[in-house]
Amino acid sequence: MKMNPINLEIDGKQIEVEKGATILEATQEAEIYIPHLCYHPDLPPFGACRLCIVEVEGMKGFLSSCTTPATEGMVVRTNTPEVQELRKNILELILTEHPAPCLTCSKNLNCELQRVAQYIDLEKLSLPYIHKEFPIKENPLFIRDYNLCILCGRCVSACQDLRGVGAITFNFRGDNAEIGTAFDLPLEDSDCKFCTACVEVCPTGALMDKRRWKSRDEKEQMLVPCRSKCPAQIDVPLYIECIAKGEFDKAVAVIREKAPFPGVLGRVCDHPCEDACLRGEIKEPIAIRSLKRFATDHDTGLWRERSKIAPPSGKKVAVIGAGPAGLTAAYYLTKLGHVVTVLDMLPEPGGMMRVGIPAYRLPRDVLNEEITEIEQIGVEIKLDTRVESLETLFNAGYHAIFLAIGAHKCIDLRIEGEEEKGVISCVSFLRDLNLGRKVEIGDRVGVIGGGNAAVDGARSALRLGADKVTIIYRRTRTEMPASSEEVDGALEEGVEIVFLAAPTKVTRNRKLKVEFIRMELGEPDASGRRRPIPIKGSEFTMNFDTLISAIGQRPDIPPGYGLEVGKGNRIVVDPDTLATSKKGVFAGGDGVTGPATVIEAISEGRKAAESIDRYLGGDGVIEERLIEVEEMNPYIGKDEDFVKRPRAKMLSLPIEQRLDSFREIELGFDEETAIDEAKKCLKCPLRLQISPVELPPDTGYGQEYMKMKVEKEKDRVKL
Repeated sequence: MKMNPINLEIDGKQIEVEKGATILEATQEAEIYIPHLCYHPDLPPFGACRLCIVEVEGMKGFLSSCTTPATEGMVVRTNTPEVQELRKNILELILTEHPAPCLTCSKNLNCELQRVAQYIDLEKLSLPYIHKEFPIKENPLFIRDYNLCILCGRCVSACQDLRGVGAITFNFRGDNAEIGTAFDLPLEDSDCKFCTACVEVCPTGALMDKRRWKSRDEKEQMLVPCRSKCPAQIDVPLYIECIAKGEFDKAVAVIREKAPFPGVLGRVCDHPCEDACLRGEIKEPIAIRSLKRFATDHDTGLWRERSKIAPPSGKKVAVIGAGPAGLTAAYYLTKLGHVVTVLDMLPEPGGMMRVGIPAYRLPRDVLNEEITEIEQIGVEIKLDTRVESLETLFNAGYHAIFLAIGAHKCIDLRIEGEEEKGVISCVSFLRDLNLGRKVEIGDRVGVIGGGNAAVDGARSALRLGADKVTIIYRRTRTEMPASSEEVDGALEEGVEIVFLAAPTKVTRNRKLKVEFIRMELGEPDASGRRRPIPIKGSEFTMNFDTLISAIGQRPDIPPGYGLEVGKGNRIVVDPDTLATSKKGVFAGGDGVTGPATVIEAISEGRKAAESIDRYLGGDGVIEERLIEVEEMNPYIGKDEDFVKRPRAKMLSLPIEQRLDSFREIELGFDEETAIDEAKKCLKCPLRLQISPVELPPDTGYGQEYMKMKVEKEKDRVKL
C-alpha cells in the first residue's frame, strides 16, 4: 500500500503511484514502455537524450518523462503520432555520431541502443554520419571505444553519483564534447577504482568488458572470480569487506559458513582466489590468504552464536580418514543430526594437514584447535584404526560410509638402486618428522621432485641440521607445481635447485652415489607442461647421505573394500554425488582426485556431506548464515593512487632464526596493515547490485527482425 498516493491518467489508463515519482517511473509501474537511453533506475535523471518525451494535457511542448514529476490528475500521452515522429528525429540526431550499422548490426542482440532503434522503427538515416575517429583504448578490464559514445552521460553519473569516485567527466562543450578523464590521463592516474559500473550502465558498447558471458551465472563467475574460483565457494569479497570495516569476527563467520578450517586455510591454502583476483590484472592481487589468517587470528567466536545442530536423525555414518575431506564431511553431517564416527590409521588426527605439512607452515596449535571445534559438536574420532573391510562397518550399524583415505603412498622412482639404504619417500620422511619420530638424514640431502612436498622435505631437512640440501627437478622453475612463495622461501634459506635433470641410477658405498642425466623440454604432455627429454651423453653424478623421493603420491586402497578403481589407483565415483560402485559408500578427497590441496579436499567433504544426507533421507542442505548479511554500500568514494598501492608484504622470521627450529615463519599482519590491504579490494560484487535496465518490448523490429539480419549476415560471409 502506498503511503502518499497520487492518481493520474496515462494513455487512457488510470494509474496510482507514490507522490514524488516521475512520469517515467509511473509508466514503468503501469507496464507502459517509453523509450529512453540516458535514464537508469540507479542514477539521478537528467534528461540528456530526450527520447522519453511525452505530451501532458494542459502543458505546452514535449516534456522529458524521466525528469518531470507526476502530479495529481495529470493526463499523459506517451505515443501520439507527434511524439513518435519527434522521437525518430531525436534518435536520428543521436545516431549521426554513432556508427549507422547499429541499425542493422547482428553481433550484439542485447545492445540497448539497437533495441530502442528497432522499437522506434528507425530503419535508415537521412543525415550524414559524422566520423569521430577516436582511438580505441584498452584498459586491464575493459575497452573504451568512444566512436560508439552517444554522450548519454550514464557512465559519468555512475562514476560520480553512484560510486562517488569522479574519475571521468564531460570534457569540453557543444560539438566538441566528449567523455574522459581530467587532462585525458590514463585511468590508472585518474584515481579510477576499476569498479566497472560505467561499463555496466553503458547502453551502446562504447565501454565493453573484455570478458564475455552467455548467462547470469557466467556473468557472476567472471565479475567475481575470487569467489567462483574458490573450490569451497567461500564469499571472499564479503569477508574482505568485513575486515576493511574492522569487523574481524564477522569475517571469520563468513569463512566458517563454508569451511571448518579457516586458520589452516589462512596458512596453507594455495589461494586460487588470488590467482583470479581482478586487481591482479591491474597491478597485484589482494593478499587474500593472509587476510584470512589475520581474521582467524582475531576470532572472538561470534560465529558460534548462530551455528545450529539439527535434531538427531537416527542415522549413523562412518568416515574413514581424519584429513580435511573426512573431517569436513563429519562436521557438516553431525550438524545435520547424524551420528558420525571418524576412523583413522594414524595416531593423531588431521591427515596430510598434520603429517604432510611441516609445522613451520602450519603450527600444530592452530590445527589442534580447529579439530577440537569439530569434536566438540559431537564428532567421534578413533585413531590407530585401520579399516580393511567396509562390510564390518555396515554390520556394525552404520547406514553410510565416506572414504576420505587420502593419497599416502609414495610413487616409486623406478630406477636401479632405489631400494638402497638412505633412499626414502618424502611421505614417510614428513610423516615420521611430524609425528615426532626420530629421523636421521646426515649432512647432504637430495630431494627429487618439484611439488610442494619436495620443497617441504628440503626445507625440513635444513631444520634437521643438514649442511646442504639440493632439489633436483626434471623441468624448469616455470613448470614447478610447488607454490612460488614456497620455492622463494626455500631459496632464501639456502636450498639449491638443479633444474632439467633426472636420476637414472643409485649406488651405495659409504654414501649414496646418484647418477643423473640432463634434460631438455619438448612438446607439452597431458599435463600441459613441456615434456622433459633426456640429452644423450649428459650424465653426471652427485653424492648424498639421504635421497628423498617426492615425485608424487597415490591412494593405498585395501583390497577388502571391493571398489572400482581407475588410473593411479584412484576410487571411481559419480562426479555429481561422489557415490562409489558400492551402495551406501561415498568417496572424496585425494583418494579420488589424487594429491590435491586442502581447500579442494574441504570442497569434496562438503559435497560428500550433501550427498550422504540426501541418501539418508535429508534435503542435503548444509548452507548456513552465521552473520546477518548487509548489502555493500555502492558509494565507494575517492582514494588517491588507489590502484598504485603495492600489495602488503607478510612479515617473516629472519633467515638466521628459522633453521634452528620449526617455528612458524610467517608472522601475520597487524591490524593497520590488514585493514589497508582489505580496502584495496575492487568490490567486484557491487557490479551485480546494479539494476537491469528496462528494454523495449519486441515489436515489428524485434527478434524476428534480428533473426533475419543474422541469416543475411551468414549468407554474406558465405559469399
